[in-house]
Amino acid sequence: MDTTTGSHPSTPVDGPAHRSAGASIDRFTRRSPRPGHPYRREDHHTTALTHALVAAGRGYAVIPLTRAKLPAVASPHHADQATAPCRGACGQLGHGIHDATADPLAVRRLFAAAPWATAYGIACGVPPYHLIGIDLDTKHGADGLTALRLLAEEHHVALPPTVTVRTPSGGHHLYFSGPPSPPVPNSAGRLAPGIDIRGTGGYLVGPGSHTSRGAYTLTPGTPRTPTPAPPALLHLLTHLPHTTHPHNTRPRPTPHTPSTPAPALLRFVRTAPNGQRNARLFWAACRAHESGLGQEMSTALTTAALHTGLSEREARATIASAGRQ
Repeated sequence: MDTTTGSHPSTPVDGPAHRSAGASIDRFTRRSPRPGHPYRREDHHTTALTHALVAAGRGYAVIPLTRAKLPAVASPHHADQATAPCRGACGQLGHGIHDATADPLAVRRLFAAAPWATAYGIACGVPPYHLIGIDLDTKHGADGLTALRLLAEEHHVALPPTVTVRTPSGGHHLYFSGPPSPPVPNSAGRLAPGIDIRGTGGYLVGPGSHTSRGAYTLTPGTPRTPTPAPPALLHLLTHLPHTTHPHNTRPRPTPHTPSTPAPALLRFVRTAPNGQRNARLFWAACRAHESGLGQEMSTALTTAALHTGLSEREARATIASAGRQ
């Protein structure tokens, strides 16, 4: 990547960045096509290719994607009976993320093989940035941004400004650079409802893409390159919480136990929107049990759930279910 110019993945324009990731998100104003100039499918393909080439020029490995955000080049091995999957050793195209490349000629070849592609993916976990993507969702009542802020508070993570991409649904992708190892695993909803992680073997839909749900755009004023992930964030992403425990092996609080996460968990439950109330309560109850505070927090969690409109019966049933995990 051209680190001397330090441009965005797909935008060659430099600009200062003094706002935090959260502030950039809060102040974002969505861009839209010029009135009277609706996009056509060919325009989407050309736009995606153009942005993909700029991203590749900065060192990002990219692949073409369909409007459904899937790899656009079909696999050449659909009829194969091989037990081990091919990851490109055959020399043909159509191996998903394993096709990702920063070679501009190879990028053009991939897009030429998929003229229906209207988007592109940026591979995570590969040099030079070993990109880590935090996908903050807002669909189906989720509030990934709030969840991330509460997690950051709970784990004492200072989130620095970094490249931020706005998704068509109103969510956001935060780009962080990471070390070559340990690899950051991909996950969906394990950190909290509304938070997905894109690590090694995953990809992010790049800015300048157009999918069936709309366009992906850079937020104004974001930093010019992905910021290194803070050590506390890396630890959190490489030690994802588990929601199941063997019987009688839950940790119990001791005089040396770190400060309780109770305030953040209760706030997370109290601010749950419709459609996420049970999911947030269940997740918070699981985290309380992991901290050895399941019984101690049961009443407070129930009260927080009642504040959202859940009945006491529903709340206690959800908390009890978390306790059986």
